Parts: sequence; structure tokens; C-alpha cells
Amino acid sequence: MGNLLAYSGIVTKIRAMEGKLLTPEQFEAIAALGSVPEIVDYLKRNSAYSEVLNTLEDDQIHRGNIEKVLIQSLYHDYTKIYRFCGQKQRRFMKLIMKSYEINLINYCLRIVINHYRQPFDLNYKKPFFDRYSQISIEKLITSRTTDELIENLKGTEYYAPLKKLKDNQNVTLYDYDLTLDLYYFTSVWRQQKKVLKKDDLELFKRDCGSKIDLLNMQWIYRAKKYYNMKPADIYLLLIPIHYKISTDLVKEMVEAPGLEEFQAVVGRTSYSRHYNFRQDLTIEQMYADCLHHLYTIDRRRNPYSIAAVNTYLFLKEEEIKKLTTAMECIRYSLTPGETLAYVGGRTQ
Repeated sequence: MGNLLAYSGIVTKIRAMEGKLLTPEQFEAIAALGSVPEIVDYLKRNSAYSEVLNTLEDDQIHRGNIEKVLIQSLYHDYTKIYRFCGQKQRRFMKLIMKSYEINLINYCLRIVINHYRQPFDLNYKKPFFDRYSQISIEKLITSRTTDELIENLKGTEYYAPLKKLKDNQNVTLYDYDLTLDLYYFTSVWRQQKKVLKKDDLELFKRDCGSKIDLLNMQWIYRAKKYYNMKPADIYLLLIPIHYKISTDLVKEMVEAPGLEEFQAVVGRTSYSRHYNFRQDLTIEQMYADCLHHLYTIDRRRNPYSIAAVNTYLFLKEEEIKKLTTAMECIRYSLTPGETLAYVGGRTQ
């Protein structure tokens, strides 16, 4: 009864929002369109994105601006859910906010390390971050070097790990990305017990733990297939947390002499039914499909819990990724079938 009372308002709101997510049939219609402006027109007429897309003038309709308003739609949904949350749920929402903060810092690092001539384009994120984040966008946009950027994060939890890395020799953008990813997952894993209790804790542990397992498998797979990395270097990539995959199995994957041997080890994990490397899917699609299964099963079994929030925001983020991919495919004149293959058919 306690969870029912605590989550009834949130669940009712999320159900209404989820009813506005795009269907597989709508993605088929989008894949058949001939240009980005046609996609925008379709979304204005047939989706919940009409509100944010209507803020764009005709001469602003290009991929960069469209991506911004799609992200704003995600932020709007986060805000709507947050308003319905009690103190307990709001502590959980702050854990979710960390992933948005990591994405922001990664974007800023790319700007300063690659010496982009374009200035920081973050005004559209500022109201959201000013309200919910520990990070000051107003400070970040003054950064012109990596040192300045890291100093402008002083007072946030990200300052210490980045400053420690900065003081090393020959640090690359890849090193910063890896450090932030490792910090994010280890800190969230450590904080979950302080933020959540009982059933909610078990649900979050399952979802977060599974995501870590899947990311580690994904990174091992990429390291072997695309970079031919040595085991010692692969170990440095991995999140040092094991949920359903034992340290012995991780060792076997990392030290497998080839992809076939690696796939054989994956086949012995509990994820193998949903994470089939022999399917005609990209590694990202397989990762998303497996998480989709885990999140939706959790929500079905525990409708009045954090699973409702976690699943909806996952679906929303996946939808935005698919829309962005569809726009890119159509820009390069791919056929509807090719576009759907990149996008993936499942949305809900």
C-alpha cells in the first residue's frame, strides 16, 4: 500500500506521457520521408514534439537545432516527473541527473580539447541545469582550456577525479571520457543504498548492475573486434563492478583469443538469450534491446516503483536517439529499409 500511495500520481502522469511516444508504425512512416524538414513537419502534426519544434523558424530547421529541441523535450519530461515526486523519489531523480551532467562535461571537453572555433552552444540547457544540477553552465562557457574547464567544475563531485587525471602526462579526450564513465557508475553504485530502500533498491540494483555488465561486454567486444587490444589494456576500460557476470567469466572474455571464443563465453551468461552477437544487429542495438527487455519486465512486475520512472526515461532517450539516427540516414538518402535497419523497429 505504501508504494501504491507514493507512486500513484507519478505512474498516472508517466502513463499519459508514454502514450505519446512514437509507435513502430510512426517510425516506418518517418523512414519513408525524403528530407529533414519533412520529418519536422510530420512530428509537428503527429507527436508530442510539436510544442518544442514549433519554437523553430523555417530557417532554423536543420539537424543541430532539431537535436537541441529534442533534448529539451527530454528535460521537460524530467521536470514533469520531478514535480510529482516526493522527497524519496527526488533523491533518485538526482541519480538520473548525473548522466545528463556527464554528457554535458563530455561535450565541453570536446570543445576545448579539439579547439572548436564555434563557441559553447549551451543556452538551451541553462534553465534546466540551473534548476536541477550542481554544475554552473555560466561558468563552463567561459572555459577555453582543459585546465579552465576543470577549475570551473570546482565545488562539484566531478572536480576531484578530473583534476587528478589532469595532473598526469599526455592525457587525451579518451582518457577523460573513460574517467567520467568509470566515476559515474562507481559513484551511482555506491550511492544507491543511501538513496533507495527495499524493493526500489533491488530494482535499481538490477537495472544498474545489468547495464554495467552489458557495457563491459560491449567494450570488450569492441576492443577485440575493432582495435585488437591486448588483455591488459582491455581491463583498464572496464567498470570494476560485477553484477551477474563473475570475475572469472570477465577474465575469460577479456583473454579469449578471438571473437568466436568470446561469443562462446557470452553464451554462458544469463544475458545470452537477449544479447545474441550472431544476430544481424549493431552492438548498440543489441545493448538497447537487452535493456529494453530488463526495464519493461521490471515495470510490468513492479508498476508502482522507481521502475516506472526508469523505464520511461530510458524509452524517451532511446526514441530521441532513433529520431536523430533517422534524420542522419535520410540526409544521406538511405532507403526506408536501410533507415529502419539502423533505427531498429522497437520503440515501446
